Amino acid sequence: MWLAFRNGTVLDLRSGNSAVDDPHGGHAWGPERSVRARIVAWLLLDGPPALSGRVSSLKLQGVQITDVLDLAGGTIVPYLELKQCRFEKEVLLPEAHFTTVRIVDCSVPRLEGARVHTEGDLHLTRCRFHNGVRLTDAHIGTDLLLNQAVVFRDRLGKSLMADGLSVGQDLQAEMVQTHGEVSLRGATVGVSLSLRGSQLSNTRGRHALNAPQMTVERTLYLTPAGLGNPFQTSGATPARGTRVQRFACVGGVRLDDGRFGDAVDLDSARFTLEHDQEISLRRIQTPELRFLGEKPLRGRVVLSGAKIVNLVDKAAGWPGPGQLRMGGFTYENLIPFGPFPLAQRLDWLAAATPEYNPEPYERLATVLRNSGEDADAREVLLAKQRRRRETLPPAAKVWGYLQDWTVAYGYRPGRAAVWMAVLWAVGSFAFRYASHPPIQRGQGPHWDSALFALDLLLPVIDLGQSSSWQLQGGWQWAAAIMVILGWILATTVAAGATRLLRRN
Repeated sequence: MWLAFRNGTVLDLRSGNSAVDDPHGGHAWGPERSVRARIVAWLLLDGPPALSGRVSSLKLQGVQITDVLDLAGGTIVPYLELKQCRFEKEVLLPEAHFTTVRIVDCSVPRLEGARVHTEGDLHLTRCRFHNGVRLTDAHIGTDLLLNQAVVFRDRLGKSLMADGLSVGQDLQAEMVQTHGEVSLRGATVGVSLSLRGSQLSNTRGRHALNAPQMTVERTLYLTPAGLGNPFQTSGATPARGTRVQRFACVGGVRLDDGRFGDAVDLDSARFTLEHDQEISLRRIQTPELRFLGEKPLRGRVVLSGAKIVNLVDKAAGWPGPGQLRMGGFTYENLIPFGPFPLAQRLDWLAAATPEYNPEPYERLATVLRNSGEDADAREVLLAKQRRRRETLPPAAKVWGYLQDWTVAYGYRPGRAAVWMAVLWAVGSFAFRYASHPPIQRGQGPHWDSALFALDLLLPVIDLGQSSSWQLQGGWQWAAAIMVILGWILATTVAAGATRLLRRN
């Protein structure tokens, strides 16, 4: 190991038997494959100089490291690469400074790396951590890779504790399996955060992914990954016939107050929630939300206060009544993925408002109107009035039903014109038989029941009939009703025309 360190070469102690060499298997490794952690630390912290023309580095493969590897607070200049190694006890890296660290396909009881600092990458791919990983307030200069790692919970129920983590470029945690809470509170990722194909599970706590106030400069991926040989990750399009593994989460997801520069992508994601758990996206800000996962059977989806530019969604992805909250949720464009008829979109709003709230209806109507779908916008506002009607007292509710039946609350002005035509026809026929002495004998126009009925129905316009003839008996009440209905219907038609002209 001394010579390999000075020469920058790999010390490989594997036996050649894949079953025996598996660091996660049950075969014991003897002392011939063991190195004391104290010697490893000494080489890294104060090792001998490199041979002439070489760069010193510690590269171990198939080695068992006994005791606790303690590098806390140290400055490690040599390159460190450990592959298919076993650690007897935990690895301590708090406040240590590295250039680049690659720990690949190793068995590690626990990794303690609070405030660890690397100038380059930190690779922890295909490792198995039996009591969790702690990277609180760590600073990774370029990429943090956790692909295909398996992380079990610690005594506090955390599998990955990385609050305040800062990653200069990508954080890739693809095809990861976790068995406790993944905590990324206040984490910052310089490019993208990928959890493609990962399986997060926390059956003993509230959250499987707890990442409020996170900042990702580009995209958060909770999407599938291809199961190939090798594994197809990092967004590669799987070849035809390749089996894919979806992102799956057993437990709640919390991304409150997050900032995502490009998108939050939930394509084909599967969430298994309890009744008190949530997919919480409160107050997130992102140009695009791709809500294309499976509908959770229990729990809630919360978008309260979120600000989105493009909402890409599908009808089958949203939960039912009582499972959706959208108070203060704003979006500018709707991009449905597949059929999403207006009737189902209205069901989506109804699911989000178990108690009447006009705001989601008005937001949807505005978005539809801005995209040129005026007829659909009117249908949404009509649905809003119908929801509001259910909250009114009985008398107002009856009046609401009357408005709906006759003129659809004014959102279908053509219906008001039809009613005016019907009333005109009925009045023209009925007033033929009405007694109609003149107000001033010998003056005024000739009696015409059709013009008389039209004069009653049309407000403001005076055809000279209603002011020249006086009805008697019950016909006076009929005339008064015609005048009242004429005002109501004409006002409705005028309001509808005004809205149309204003939009044009």
